[in-house]
Amino acid sequence: MRKNQLKRKLKQGEFTLGLFVNCAYPAFMEICGHAGFDFAIIDMEHGPLHTLGAEDLCRAADCVGLAPVIRIRKNDGPQIQRALDIGSAGIQVPQIETKADAEAVVRGAKYSPIGSRGLSFNTRAGNYTAAGTNITDRLNEESLVVVHVEGTRGIENLEEIVSVPHIDVIFLGPYDLSQSLGIPGQVRDPRVIDLMKSAVQTIRNAGKAAGTFADNPETAKQWRDAGVQYVALGVDVAIFLRACEALVKAVRS
Repeated sequence: MRKNQLKRKLKQGEFTLGLFVNCAYPAFMEICGHAGFDFAIIDMEHGPLHTLGAEDLCRAADCVGLAPVIRIRKNDGPQIQRALDIGSAGIQVPQIETKADAEAVVRGAKYSPIGSRGLSFNTRAGNYTAAGTNITDRLNEESLVVVHVEGTRGIENLEEIVSVPHIDVIFLGPYDLSQSLGIPGQVRDPRVIDLMKSAVQTIRNAGKAAGTFADNPETAKQWRDAGVQYVALGVDVAIFLRACEALVKAVRS
């Protein structure tokens, strides 16, 4: 069974860089790995991907040493279980607002005695039974758990959320946070920035890694310098659009 190098990097305090993936074409995942990203977030919340497509993306990521993390649609035990059973390095769960929400994520992601994840050895995570039956402790150890704190209620309850064991990354969603502040889309507004910086400090003080989304390299570097270890730099479809726009402009201008 593979070791989760992304989880190890985060525990060692290293900075890691990834992106969100909406495209179902596995070659795009291989390209992301060859480009030097540490992880790719397979987006099953906002993207159109289904489970079989996501599983193939996990395979492609494994081929190039890229950690595939799956963002599911909501905090739901069966969705968490399926995302991990197909062999992802971890899961991201949106809209976590309370300690109880965070504890539910852990229950869904971890096997007994930590949680209540359903057990089957006939999965990609279990190497289709080739890994044997003594795997639950190992899978508990290797699975990465990322929770999204994306609104003012989650920020208000952050001290309690970060106290929940077995959560590795608290991902701060700047866009949803701006919306909850009544300034949707204004992610560079000082009110958003200040709230996020304070949250990053709370997360780091609790011994967990902070994560966030960045639209561009400059913003990614700013959050890295602020102590964020897990930065998603853009979305594959938007990156492709910008590259195409630059090519067209270069020829037609």
